[in-house]
Amino acid sequence: MMILQLAWRNIWRNTRRSVIILISVTVGIVATVLTDALNRGMVFQMLDNQIGTYVSHIQIHRAGFKDNPIIQNTVPQTIDVDSLIGSVAGIDRFTKRVITFGILSSAKNSSGISIVGIDPEREARVTTIRSSIVQGEYLSGREREIVLGVKLAEKLGVGIGGKVVAMASALDGHIGSDVFRVAGLYESFSSEFDKVFAYIPLTDAQDLVSIGNRVSEYAIILHNREELQRVQATLESDLGDAFEVLTYAEILPLLVMSVEMYDQMMLVFYAIIGIAVIFGIVNTMLMSVFERIREFGVLKAIGMKNRPLFLMIMIEAFYLGAIGTAVGFALSYVLYLPLAQSGVDLSMFSDSLRSFGVGTVIYPVMTAGVVVNALTVIPAVTLLGAIYPAVKAVRLEPMSAIRYV
Repeated sequence: MMILQLAWRNIWRNTRRSVIILISVTVGIVATVLTDALNRGMVFQMLDNQIGTYVSHIQIHRAGFKDNPIIQNTVPQTIDVDSLIGSVAGIDRFTKRVITFGILSSAKNSSGISIVGIDPEREARVTTIRSSIVQGEYLSGREREIVLGVKLAEKLGVGIGGKVVAMASALDGHIGSDVFRVAGLYESFSSEFDKVFAYIPLTDAQDLVSIGNRVSEYAIILHNREELQRVQATLESDLGDAFEVLTYAEILPLLVMSVEMYDQMMLVFYAIIGIAVIFGIVNTMLMSVFERIREFGVLKAIGMKNRPLFLMIMIEAFYLGAIGTAVGFALSYVLYLPLAQSGVDLSMFSDSLRSFGVGTVIYPVMTAGVVVNALTVIPAVTLLGAIYPAVKAVRLEPMSAIRYV
């Protein structure tokens, strides 16, 4: 107990120096926590945007569709998939789609695209396409309507009410074609997505590629993402080998891996901050040790052992790190709360962000990992930085230290 009191008094013997190191630790914590939370928010937002715009939590296809997404690989008719999906606990909503690659042509230009036939009402409950409409209207249910991305419409040179011709390979091998009227233009979080995907009514897509009432894909949203593996296993068991049931992690492996790799990347960032703090701690504690050489000599001369002396200096460093961390984290949290509500507006970089599938407003996310890193890394680093000064102190010879000038 006495060592704790001595250590506390010692760090305030030179108030200016202690305050400077506390400020540096505090600033480091604030910068690290907010950067970590903002970057996590950006990475998570990229994943959520992909899930919400098109991918969903789980997709069901004919076995082999992921590797060979041709129109011939429609969902088998051997099972009533709609009823089966509705009976699985944990599934919130689902939609079905026809997916084919084709060409969209206007009077001015043409482009290779992915044509997605959808049930407008079901799709609106699963993805964000309806809420992404910026001009015109969403599919109303009328025949031969089409919704395009803004970027694709610009390339084709068409606007609301304009006509385009869609062509795609049909099931029997002939080229199916039809004329569609542009009902609306959408703008998602990804400019690359907007250039490629065009939406038409499900029945029109089925007629275009001559597949009757068959579909290419079921997209499913769960009540709770934590149940992903259980629901996938249930569907695989109930559907059998003729189907493939894929989670978003299997559909977007690179993006999911980026999320997982982010923790490793932040360790490097924390290491850089830690190295900077170590130099400050080493410098501060060394100066403190050299200023108290005679004092340490007296303490050792009257019987103080090396272990309590070493422990006292380590506790002094820990106090500095712990106080700076506590103040820094509290300040970080105060700054984080409004940012988590309003987000960070980066609209000046909108084009660059949308090319990565990120919105113009980034919402920081403070996870348990952020809190644990913030509250443990710097105190641990301060202890490491104090080892060398503490060793210097315990190696002092009492008589030489007393005579030190």
